[in-house]
Amino acid sequence: MARREAPEVNAGSMADIAFLLLIFFLVTTTIDVDKGITVKLPPWSDEPPPEMKLNERNVYSVLVNANDELLVRGQLMRPGDLRENTKIFIANPQALSNMAESPKKAIISLKNDRGTSYEAYIKVYNELKAAYNELWDEEAEKKFGRTYNELEYEQKKALRADIPLVISEAEPTSFGE
Repeated sequence: MARREAPEVNAGSMADIAFLLLIFFLVTTTIDVDKGITVKLPPWSDEPPPEMKLNERNVYSVLVNANDELLVRGQLMRPGDLRENTKIFIANPQALSNMAESPKKAIISLKNDRGTSYEAYIKVYNELKAAYNELWDEEAEKKFGRTYNELEYEQKKALRADIPLVISEAEPTSFGE
């Protein structure tokens, strides 16, 4: 009696199919990437920056030391108070002589120590940025009756011309290491 062999399944193309599926999933899958802080940096230059004379009244100096302590215009401050104080400095609603002459002339100078924790730096930066966001929202409500995010591009541009975001970051120091 003749013995019959079991039919074999041709698995030669299985590897090709698996490879194609792998390629398909790699190409179509999106991976979330942390974007970090979006800051527009000036172009690199080997020339030293030009000497600028700034009116100290218009500069809001913020220093974060190696102990994550906040020093604003020479005074210790809690990070929770930074946003409101920054808004007052920029807008200067009472026209005080020790605050910015106008929002267009206000400069926020942020400096940190090399020993500053990343968490403290981000917390301070977020508070400074939030102060501007709140000022833009308040001004948008006054002028247009809507929040800043609801405005058209040209309206946002006009608001940002009136209250420009100027955060100057200095090279970190290494005093507290």
